[in-house]
Amino acid sequence: MAFDPNRPDLVVGVLGAGAMGRGIAQVAAGGGMRVLLMDAKPGLAAEARGFIGKMFDRAAEKGQMTAADAAAALGRVEVVESMEAFSAAHLVVEAIIENLAIKQQTFAELEKVVSPECILATNTSSLSVTTISAKLATASRFAGFHFFNPVPLMKLVEVIDGVQTQPWVGDALMVIGRRMTREPVRCVDVPGFIVNQVGRGFTIESAHVLQESLAGIVDVDRVMRDVGGFRMGPFELMELTGLDVTHPASEAIYQQFYDEPRYRPVMLMRARCEAGVLGRKSKRGFYDYDADMKPLVPAEAPAPDARPASVWVSRAEPQGHEALVALLDSLGAPLERGEQPSAGALILVTPYGTDATHSAVEQGLDPARTVAVDTLFPMDRRRTIMGTPVTDPAMLAAAHGLLASDGRPVTVMRDSPGFIAQRVVAMICNIGCSIAQMKTASPADIDKAVTLGLNYPNGPLRFGDVVGVRRIHAVLENMYRLLGDPRYRPNIWMTRRARLGVSLLTPE
Repeated sequence: MAFDPNRPDLVVGVLGAGAMGRGIAQVAAGGGMRVLLMDAKPGLAAEARGFIGKMFDRAAEKGQMTAADAAAALGRVEVVESMEAFSAAHLVVEAIIENLAIKQQTFAELEKVVSPECILATNTSSLSVTTISAKLATASRFAGFHFFNPVPLMKLVEVIDGVQTQPWVGDALMVIGRRMTREPVRCVDVPGFIVNQVGRGFTIESAHVLQESLAGIVDVDRVMRDVGGFRMGPFELMELTGLDVTHPASEAIYQQFYDEPRYRPVMLMRARCEAGVLGRKSKRGFYDYDADMKPLVPAEAPAPDARPASVWVSRAEPQGHEALVALLDSLGAPLERGEQPSAGALILVTPYGTDATHSAVEQGLDPARTVAVDTLFPMDRRRTIMGTPVTDPAMLAAAHGLLASDGRPVTVMRDSPGFIAQRVVAMICNIGCSIAQMKTASPADIDKAVTLGLNYPNGPLRFGDVVGVRRIHAVLENMYRLLGDPRYRPNIWMTRRARLGVSLLTPE
C-alpha cells in the first residue's frame, strides 16, 4: 500500500526528548499528528511533554491558537517508555546524540520494531545520512529530516535523500514537513547539507580576515552588519553558538569534502577552542563580558578632522567611480574631474577583489596618495577604506575624515584583495553556486534554506544578483589571481551566468 503523508491519523514517533526532539514533537502535534515521544533517560520525555504543554498554553495566551486547540494538541502527545511502542508509527524521527555508532545501533533496533511501511528519519546536522543507514536492511526508506533550533520558531526543515533513499520517502517528508507548518527544502546527502555548507562562507572567511590581521573582530562584525546587511556579525554569531560547536563542524565539512579549499578552517579557531575561549558559554570569547554577560564592545574612535585639498576618483571601475563621485558630490568634496590626478590630490580607487597596491600599480597611480574605497555595497550606513603599505598617513586620514564628514562611520583596514564584505559575500555566493552546480538542491531551495535557516539578508544566489553577478565574479577572479589560493576560484555555475549576463538563480 502506498504511503499517504496526508492521512489524518498519521502517527509520528520522536526518539529523543531534548531541545530538538521536544521541538519536533511540538510542531508535529500542532500540525494535527499523533506523537509518540520517548527518551532513554528516565523522566525526560514526561518533562518534555510538560514543556510542550506550556508552549501551547503560551501560544493560546498570545491568540495564536484557542485554548481548546492547545489542549487538543497536547492531548496528541503521548509519552512512551520503549521502542516497541513505535510499532504504531508511520514515521519515526531520531533526535539523539550526534554519534554515528549510537545512531546506527538505534536504527538497527528500530528497524526490528516498526512496520515495513514506516519511514525512518534522522535529525542529524553533521553526519552522513547515507552512512547512518548503511547497515540497515531497509535503507531505502531512510532519509534525513533536519530541523533547526529552536524548532517552533525556525520554519526551515531540510529533507535529505541518502544514496539508497527511495524518492517516495523524500516526497512524503516534504508533505509532512508542511503539515508541521515548516518550510521544507529538498537536497541530496552531502556534508553540511545546504545551510551548514553556506554558513561556512560567513564564519570561515571572516576568520581568515582576522587571522591575516586585516581588521579586528569588532571591525569585521560592524562591517558585516552595516555594509553586508547581516543581523549579526560573524564573531557575534560564533559567540552565541559556541566555538566548540562551530569549529568542529567546520573541520568536519572540510574533511568530508576531501579538503576542498573553499571550506578550509583557520588555525586561530582551533587554538581558541583548545584554550577553552568559546564564547558566552565560557564567559569569554572573541568578546569579554561584564557581570550581566553583556559583551564589552569598545566605542568607535572618532573620525579625524583632516580633509584633502583635492580628490580624484579612478575611472577603472565605472560603476564604482559613479557611486563614489555621487557620494563625494553630496559631501561637497573638492573633486578633480580630469583624466589624471594633479600632483597633490588624494587618489581614490574602487576595486572589486583587488587591493589598493595592485590598483595603484596597475593603473599607474602614485601609491603614496592612493586609498581604496569599497563601493560594491551601499555606502549609506558605513564605508570601508584601505591604503597601500606606503600610503601617506596624512592622505589616509584625509580620506577617512572626508568620507566620515556626514557622520557615517568609516572602517579602516589593512590592504587586502576584496576588502571585508566583498570577501565574505563572494564566498557565500560561490558556495551557493557550488551547491547548485552539484545539484545538491535546486537554486530556489538553496536560497530559501539560507534565508530561513541563517536569516541572511539574501540567499547566496540572490545575493549575487543584488550585488551584481559580474562584479561578484570579478571579486573572486581577482582574489584568485592575486592570492593564488584555490579557495577563491569561481565556481563554473557562477562563471557561466556572469558571462551570459543572467541571474545566478537561472536553472539548467
